[in-house]
Amino acid sequence: MPKYYEFKVCGYYLYYTTSCIIEAMHVHASDKKLTEAGSAKFFVKSNGDTTVEKQGILSAYEVRKIQKFIKKHYKEMYLKWMEISDTGFYGSK
Repeated sequence: MPKYYEFKVCGYYLYYTTSCIIEAMHVHASDKKLTEAGSAKFFVKSNGDTTVEKQGILSAYEVRKIQKFIKKHYKEMYLKWMEISDTGFYGSK
């Protein structure tokens, strides 16, 4: 599964799956297994804000920290997303 970065944010890898690129841009957060079970899912809007689709096993604190990270780096992450997907940001037409 493609990772946005090789390092962890709040103890979680940020990644996407090749099977979910038909959806709008989003980010999964998972510890080491990189599976959707227990992972969080954040849909990313064109201004870097996120909508939490699923919190998974993450605490509210971890969710906020990851949202802050995504907000700061969403443009860079979007470039990686666009390498294999033709869908845009969440809420875009």
